[in-house]
Amino acid sequence: MINRILVAPLNWGLGHATRCIPIINALIKFNFNPIIASDGVALELLKKEFPELITLELPSYNIKYSKSRIGFKYKLLIDSPKIFKSIKAEKEAVKQIVKEYNITGIISDNRFGVYSKHMPSVFITHQLHVLSGNTTWLSTKLHEKFMKKFHKCWIPDLQDETNLSGALGHKDTHVIKAKYIGPLSRFTKKDYAIKNKIMVLLSGPEPQRTMLEKKLFEQLMHFSGTVLFVKGVVEEKQTVEKINHIIVYNYMTSEQLETSINESQLIISRSGYTTIMDLAKLNKKAFFIPTPGQFEQEYLAQRLDKLKLVPSCSQDTFNLNELNKCNEYTGLSDFEFEINYKKLFSLFKAK
Repeated sequence: MINRILVAPLNWGLGHATRCIPIINALIKFNFNPIIASDGVALELLKKEFPELITLELPSYNIKYSKSRIGFKYKLLIDSPKIFKSIKAEKEAVKQIVKEYNITGIISDNRFGVYSKHMPSVFITHQLHVLSGNTTWLSTKLHEKFMKKFHKCWIPDLQDETNLSGALGHKDTHVIKAKYIGPLSRFTKKDYAIKNKIMVLLSGPEPQRTMLEKKLFEQLMHFSGTVLFVKGVVEEKQTVEKINHIIVYNYMTSEQLETSINESQLIISRSGYTTIMDLAKLNKKAFFIPTPGQFEQEYLAQRLDKLKLVPSCSQDTFNLNELNKCNEYTGLSDFEFEINYKKLFSLFKAK
């Protein structure tokens, strides 16, 4: 029997897609046949990473950010009927995929409609608390309602007091079958000579990604050291451009990113959870600029700042002088935790 596993990350920035890369590689290693389903840049990235695998397009949630921090939650509220409509369409698409491709198991990274009652279905999330300001209780309850439909919930973190997600991924709940699987990263730490004083790693929905790109580029034109600037825009062809002391890529493959991050002294990026897991794996110093209005990123940035691990500031207040704080912070470090994929994937083995 061929064990075909549908792997479906949410298209919200690149984080959900990139943290599925080690899972897809592990599935292949343990003789499963992964089939990838997503949309937008997440799907384009995984097509480039796994050109030999079947890739399918799912209905898009069409998540877009407000230009202002205050308008972010309001815009999500206004867009919620469209999101629920997309989830319904996603469920129908999954029924067809399961039938057409003889799927035997499902791994969904934050796609609420990608599950089946007839086979093991796993939901990946680092958010048991879904922060949304004074409506956190409601967004958390709504999240739980969706998660209950899955057979298992994998949390990419440690359950111990020493962890990366803090309150986000740690909540007493009997509503879902949660399992802490350890931090996920596609990278390996390597001792390379430092080539870049600063590396900028961008991703995330528009228009905030472009807004930060413009601000950082303007500031870093006045920086005296070498800068590697990765826009996080996945296009058909990779482009490289040198502007004075700044080397600009539209995107990088996983292999290129691993090398470049290892070769960089300081990383400037959003405080997305996948980025935090990757930088912890590579023991890197960083500076975080959370996406305005995204409560999760703001919480993670504030938590790591308070722990004196990674300094941060708002997008509006960033300037080069903020980087001087990095000397007082220790940076992120790896837990040296090995995920037991054989045990994890036993859920999908035919009985």
